[in-house]
Amino acid sequence: MISDFAGKTAVLTGAASGFGLECARIGARLGMNLVLVDVQAEPLAAAEAEMRALGAPVLSRRVDVSGAEAMDELGVAVRERFGAPHLVFNNAGVGAAGLIWETSAREWDWVLGVNLRGVANGVRVFTPMMLEAARADANWRGHIVNTASMAGLLATPNLGVYNVSKHAVVALSETLYQDLQLVTEQIGASVLCPYFVPTGIGKSERVRPDELNAAESTRSQQVGTQMLDKAVASGKVTAEDVAKKVFDAVAANQFYIYSHPQAIGAVQTRMEDILQTRNPSDPFAAKPHLREQLREQLLSGGGAH
Repeated sequence: MISDFAGKTAVLTGAASGFGLECARIGARLGMNLVLVDVQAEPLAAAEAEMRALGAPVLSRRVDVSGAEAMDELGVAVRERFGAPHLVFNNAGVGAAGLIWETSAREWDWVLGVNLRGVANGVRVFTPMMLEAARADANWRGHIVNTASMAGLLATPNLGVYNVSKHAVVALSETLYQDLQLVTEQIGASVLCPYFVPTGIGKSERVRPDELNAAESTRSQQVGTQMLDKAVASGKVTAEDVAKKVFDAVAANQFYIYSHPQAIGAVQTRMEDILQTRNPSDPFAAKPHLREQLREQLLSGGGAH
């Protein structure tokens, strides 16, 4: 656990919006050195200016986290500027919807590249640096937080590629926790599993590759994106609320971080399905009108055939 954040270094991917930006703001107020990483140039520049105005030392880098080489270069730059980071927040992510068989090979590459490989790259690049710092100083403490989703603990229909990427992040993070437990008591790990929170992830098309422009979207992808946008926009829990939970969890060495603890009931139902070898329960059991609405929209556009 990190008990005092002042003077410590935080690396934050997806730092120009949502949870990353709100965590950067908290880090700046706590007196941290900030490494801001994002793929969007203008929002990243704005975030950098804001953090500098708050008095934080900042290293800002435009990086596609799915790229191994680019992340390796980021690691070198961080080490040269601040040394080993104390807090790594592998947060960058994109959203995607649609029936799973309508997900193109290119879209699998894109979503898994950002959501999964981006986290894996962050863990691969920064954990060895943190372990080295821990070996050199018995009082050194570090923590890694990976952003997954409640979609990493559930399997909501019409969100296939996103679900897969986030389930993988949960598994990666749980394994990271167990692996760290084998070799050190100085570095912790957490996985953030937010539910519907207004962050901008519903607008992932702004960083969507040209090969995946909206004109090529299927009916199920259009319907899924609309439903996701509506659910995210209606969220009552804010990105700032979640960022506070992240810092509280790091200070308490808490692994699972939830934005909506009440949503865990659905996870329990899924676990009971697995334990009792039941077929998967209807995720719309409490709101059957949503299933009918989704079914009607998909069938009206031929998406289920």
